[in-house]
Amino acid sequence: MPFSSQTTNSDLPEKECVILLHGLARTSTSMKKLGKRLRQAGYVVVNHDYPSRKATVEELAEKAIPEALALCEQQARVSRIHFITHSMGGILVRWYLANHELPKLGRVVMLSPPNRGSEVIDKLSDVPGFQIINGQAGQQLGTRERDIPKKLGEANFELGIITGNRSINPFLSLLIPGSNDGKVSLESARLEGMADFLVLPHTHPFIMKSDEAIAQSIYFLRHGRFQH
Repeated sequence: MPFSSQTTNSDLPEKECVILLHGLARTSTSMKKLGKRLRQAGYVVVNHDYPSRKATVEELAEKAIPEALALCEQQARVSRIHFITHSMGGILVRWYLANHELPKLGRVVMLSPPNRGSEVIDKLSDVPGFQIINGQAGQQLGTRERDIPKKLGEANFELGIITGNRSINPFLSLLIPGSNDGKVSLESARLEGMADFLVLPHTHPFIMKSDEAIAQSIYFLRHGRFQH
């Protein structure tokens, strides 16, 4: 009988895949700890890097998410595909799901997402050098009606949101009304249709590395709610 060394998708084990999407001006390295914990929990993980400052939100979503979906399917016979995002990564997922069907979609966890936009963008987008640092996508994340977060509807998928109420940047926090994580207020992180919402004592730049946030993210993927 002839032997073939080629492995087909049907030969791979059936597993759930988690796609990780980092935030603006970050890289996949920022999600590395989260990815390691997810693999230990038995998930296939795609920690996908994308050039967050090189294109618009729409262009980034249309390129990065299909690439990540393909990588999921290459690693296993995927039964469900989940997302865990940080900051702008959540807006990419919202845009993609508003414009595409994803039959294997599981659950989504967003860490510190600017779901209603960020007042920091409103107040600093016209400052010289802002676009160089944050790119086109960064300028789309304000709270104005023309900005991307306001154009997207409520969540029609299983969504859990974790955000922080600590800041390492007092200047930026002064630009944001109410409790915030230095970039996004608690109210701006919320989204109608979400299944659960959790506030932790962490800051915007580091919440994805928090042991508590990681544990709660995995709990949501398994149960559809956080462990309050």
